[in-house]
Amino acid sequence: MFLVGLTGGIASGKSTVSAALRELGCAVIDADVVARQVVQPDSPAYRLIVQHFGPEILLESGEIDREKLGSIIFSIPEKRRLLNSLTHPEIHKAMLKQILTFFLRGYRYVILDVPLLFETRRLTRFLKHTVVVYCDPATQLSRLMQRDGLTQEQAEMRVGAQMPLNEKRGLASHVIENSGGREDTHRQVLRLHTQLEDSLDFLLVRALAVTLATGLGGLVLFTLKQLVS
Repeated sequence: MFLVGLTGGIASGKSTVSAALRELGCAVIDADVVARQVVQPDSPAYRLIVQHFGPEILLESGEIDREKLGSIIFSIPEKRRLLNSLTHPEIHKAMLKQILTFFLRGYRYVILDVPLLFETRRLTRFLKHTVVVYCDPATQLSRLMQRDGLTQEQAEMRVGAQMPLNEKRGLASHVIENSGGREDTHRQVLRLHTQLEDSLDFLLVRALAVTLATGLGGLVLFTLKQLVS
């Protein structure tokens, strides 16, 4: 089994691609879903967030007000970096548990759906392939404004808070062009899935697993620990 990183930009269509991969039977770990799980009330990350951002970012139920917290981190880069430093270690631990589960179930590859894949770079060294879902800037702004009911200024601020899609596209080993119609995007996803399924990259990890089983896997264990450190 090997790991594939999937990323994009806000309103670029990454969720559409991720859903298409799930429909094809792929193992997909969504970092956003994991991120919501690790900040549930009384979790370690939750307590750290409240400590640093104050109780005013909580809803009456005690849960974190994601909209209020989002407005803070999108307008203040230092706060965004702080939030990432508080949550990413817990997110990576939870993702590792899921990766190991898929490995034991015999999947050839696992997709890590990570919005900030290239911004943080904490996971890129563990990935055999990286995929960027790209759309042109005008389409991205239009989709974001329509989806979230934002003004153009608000949408531009949110897009500007992320690494430009053109830059991400240059870092990726695969690009899904999502400026056009859904059918074209799905054809590209199917082509990518076929290419990954036909790859023999999973054999290396299988060999490492055998090494681990024979008691010579200290290096593998070290690598896995690095993922959650």
